[in-house]
Amino acid sequence: MQVRVAEMEDAPGITAVVNAAFRKAEGFLLDEDRIDVQTVRALLDKGKFLVTDEAELAGCVYVELHGDRSYLGLLSVDPKCQGAGLGSLLMDAAEEYCAKSGCRFVDLKIINLRTENHALYSHRGYLETGTEPFPSHLTPKLPCHFITMSKRLG
Repeated sequence: MQVRVAEMEDAPGITAVVNAAFRKAEGFLLDEDRIDVQTVRALLDKGKFLVTDEAELAGCVYVELHGDRSYLGLLSVDPKCQGAGLGSLLMDAAEEYCAKSGCRFVDLKIINLRTENHALYSHRGYLETGTEPFPSHLTPKLPCHFITMSKRLG
């Protein structure tokens, strides 16, 4: 499976994949959609989504470049396609994209209650760098916060 940079017309597909993946993973925490089409379009204006290049979009990851640092977020795989290695493929593609763009570090945020993500990203070489409050416009069912992580590229 190939990965490509998304186009604006991919916004509805990206929205659907992100919401399906996050609904499955974070249903215990949030009752609302993770993102809407307008937000995806706004993100496409300031960063890039990398998507699986198949007949139907099955996965995506967002990257935003900031000099020698980059931000990675919204890693999502359609629940019916999970377990086939698409998440790893997208992470590899995102890290390679950032490195080729001149970035030396990749930063990301995970929700502290999703401990499986901490183990996953630690295994990929990400180190915990701090915490941030959960966005005030969201109403989680449980108290939570973000853990920030970073990885040196190259």
